[in-house]
Amino acid sequence: MTDKTPPPTVWPTLRANDARALIRFLVDVVGFEETAVYGEGGEDGGVVHHAELSWPLGGGIMLGSARDDGGEAGPTPPGACSAYIVVDEPDALCDRVRAGGAEITVDLHDTDYGSRDFGIRDPEGNRWYFGTYRGAPRAS
Repeated sequence: MTDKTPPPTVWPTLRANDARALIRFLVDVVGFEETAVYGEGGEDGGVVHHAELSWPLGGGIMLGSARDDGGEAGPTPPGACSAYIVVDEPDALCDRVRAGGAEITVDLHDTDYGSRDFGIRDPEGNRWYFGTYRGAPRAS
């Protein structure tokens, strides 16, 4: 059977000083799925030209190794990304990332708009927020 789910049309992107280590953290600790990694130097080091990580509930991110792109036109510098990720079980994920050594920046809490959220900082300094809020319904 062919998957008819359309691919995500918004791809947050980031750069990393150690892209391969960040990929391992996001896959092994946080729970992203490694979709594609293109680069040189093998899995234990080297440059990542382009990587795609999918989130199990949909969507994904792209990332690569930091490099000089000639100024302001390039992506944000390493550690400058912030993203919100929808999760079904924030308590379990918070326990998982804490056990994996992630720095918790916002403790698990209930919001006044009905979400259960927490936040972490990855080894590159990026901030990731996780919660049950799926966004406001679109107007029909």
